[in-house]
Amino acid sequence: MKVMLRKDAKGILSAYIPKKDLEEPIVSMEQADMWGGVVTLANGWRLELPQMGPETALPITVEARRLGE
Repeated sequence: MKVMLRKDAKGILSAYIPKKDLEEPIVSMEQADMWGGVVTLANGWRLELPQMGPETALPITVEARRLGE
């Protein structure tokens, strides 16, 4: 699914899923760098993000996979 990742003025990461018109903050990451790992949203959804470099600028739209559907 398409997911837009962004960081707000306070530095909080969030994910927006246009198909569901859903925006939720990212509350945890399985590893220090979110790229190529799994993040958990405030609503409990877990998303596997693609592998990208740590210098990747936000906001960005990526193809992510929802786990545990």
